[in-house]
Amino acid sequence: MTYEEMIEDETVIEGMNTKVMSDEEMDTIYIPDVEYMNLDGISRVLQILMPRKRNMNHEKYPLIIYVQGSAWHQQNVYQHVGQLNYLCKQGFVVAIVQYRESDIAPFPAQIEDTKTAIRFLKKHSEEYYIDNKNTFLFGDSSGGHVALLTGLTSHLNMLDSHLYEEYSCDIKGIIDFYGVVDITMEDGFPTTKNHQQPDSPEGYLIGRKNVLDNLDIAYQTNPIHYLDGDIPPILIAHGTKDRLVAFKQSVKLYQALLDKNKEVVFYRMKGADHGGPMFFCEEMLDEVVKFIKKHLS
Repeated sequence: MTYEEMIEDETVIEGMNTKVMSDEEMDTIYIPDVEYMNLDGISRVLQILMPRKRNMNHEKYPLIIYVQGSAWHQQNVYQHVGQLNYLCKQGFVVAIVQYRESDIAPFPAQIEDTKTAIRFLKKHSEEYYIDNKNTFLFGDSSGGHVALLTGLTSHLNMLDSHLYEEYSCDIKGIIDFYGVVDITMEDGFPTTKNHQQPDSPEGYLIGRKNVLDNLDIAYQTNPIHYLDGDIPPILIAHGTKDRLVAFKQSVKLYQALLDKNKEVVFYRMKGADHGGPMFFCEEMLDEVVKFIKKHLS
């Protein structure tokens, strides 16, 4: 029996409350652990949040690829599912990408995997109701760093894999929450005691090497070196009391973008530490939504 064939029960008893459907009501479908890549036996997955209406009518939604911060080590890809559901309910498909962590694959594996995930989702856009013309990158901390590098090189033949290469990984904008910019900055990580050493997060990123002894590799990890040409607009948010990634890292990126006349919005989060409710409250996520809607095709 189809929905249309089902006869509606018209029973009404005094005291009942009646609500009439508009067919615009929306909730969320959560699809966990969707494998997008299996490389040399290493499986990587996506957490996908999709808007759901009773009658989808082939609607398509802009895509937000979220990169979870983890100091480039193994990610807890479930950490922000609850907060990101707010974005889903504003009419976006949200996919949280798991990349090969630095413990098993050094830079640029994390960038390559994020681009592969974008292409996988574009390939499966019908299945996940994705509008392929409107893809955005969002990341926090090391995830902000990966989002920046992925977006800034999305149109270049570099830091990339060849998986699903028939699909574009072009994006419309980047949201960077307290992301790493320059791993060579002397005071860029205020509370990292082994800063720039081979066993530091940034040392692991470049293959468990001393950062200052390998400036050629470190140079490639800096988003500031990819700002030429036509790049996506960027939203930056960073706390002034960030104990893990210094506020001045984002200031440095912001100034570089201004110097090159690029489109950028900066939120100086006064008193904020590294992440937390000040960034993921509805008020701040509404700023993310506003930024994305401004740059939709």
